[in-house]
Amino acid sequence: MKKTFTLILLAVIATVLVSCGDDSSESDPTIKRVPADFKTIQAAVDVAVAGDLILIDKGTYSEAVTVETDNIVIRGLDRNEVILEGNYTLDNGIRIVGAKGVVVENMTARNYRANGFFWTGVDGYRGSYLTAVRNGDYGIYAFDSVNGVFEHSYGGGSPDAGFYIGQCRPCNAVLNDVIAENNGLGYSGTNASENLVIANSTFRFNRAGIVPNSLDSEKLSPQESNIIVGNLVYSNNNPKTPAIGAAKLAMGNGILVAGGNKNQILRNRVWDHDITGIGVVPNSDKSLFWVAGNSVQENDVSDSRAADLGLTALDAKANNCFANNVFTTSKPADIENAQPCTGSATAPFDKDPLPLADLINRVKPDSGDIKSVPDPGPQTNMPNAAKAKAAPMIGAPTPIDIASVKLPAKP
Repeated sequence: MKKTFTLILLAVIATVLVSCGDDSSESDPTIKRVPADFKTIQAAVDVAVAGDLILIDKGTYSEAVTVETDNIVIRGLDRNEVILEGNYTLDNGIRIVGAKGVVVENMTARNYRANGFFWTGVDGYRGSYLTAVRNGDYGIYAFDSVNGVFEHSYGGGSPDAGFYIGQCRPCNAVLNDVIAENNGLGYSGTNASENLVIANSTFRFNRAGIVPNSLDSEKLSPQESNIIVGNLVYSNNNPKTPAIGAAKLAMGNGILVAGGNKNQILRNRVWDHDITGIGVVPNSDKSLFWVAGNSVQENDVSDSRAADLGLTALDAKANNCFANNVFTTSKPADIENAQPCTGSATAPFDKDPLPLADLINRVKPDSGDIKSVPDPGPQTNMPNAAKAKAAPMIGAPTPIDIASVKLPAKP
């Protein structure tokens, strides 16, 4: 009898110890583990409910995942070793369709025919610690979506853009601490307007760097009211990237506002561009989109072959303004006195303007081979990925304190 009692007591103690162990998440019903509990990411997504965390172990997953459930979090245990593989045959790594608050974290999507990570028609999204490389359209992409964040992420080797936010007003979006390289465009934002901030990021070795733009091909034109602040933008003249038409057209520019209005370009360090470091130009689609009310202040711009600062606008009263920048060349000449941000102009508006037609008509290299784009090497992992609680993206993102963002130093 005593022996039986002892065995029962030991069994009870063992049960208690398991239930109170250091990692209680092993038995947490809100965590769906891949491949331990579900062989595929899609299988876990299909049974997930709001609040669930889908936790993906190291491995390569040849899947095209579609998400239609609100407020779930999909997270890899290791950003560099949880790999969604498209093999140039699948369309999207993870596509979120109309589902609110979905977060994707800490993984890589590569070699998809369309996009690496794609949110469309959603209210609330976040992509954190993501790597997207060699995807056939965009790397990390939000369309017709609001209240979102892309952060601590890498987009490389896309013929359109490494990062894209389009067709939103107000966007209520933040792009913070990202790297875009070897793309057609580092960032493209067609008709993305109001409360959109691009900050503390690096755009390099693309055909063009940061390109907010207006087009008729998407709703909500024209593009307006972005803040581009505290970024490193350099050497965006890369002829070897994959590229579509728009990326070819914009080649050789660091920050190029193409048909947008009321944008603020503040305290960016921009250098080594074949055309302009920072350019403000009209854009033509079915409509001709003018530029008005853009403000370019406190940037450091150098080594631009056409002009460090450039403006093509047919109306001196369009209120595009330039002030307190460090630069050597500009078109029109003496741009800060020709288009000042305060007071009256003391230099002619039309002296040596930016020759937009000549620049557009330059011969641009054909698209490079997407398969030749290199991997970026190991990227920073999300802290505590194994145990951090799921945090769906509910509500607008935390605003960036624009005034505190300083001009970055050269690397």
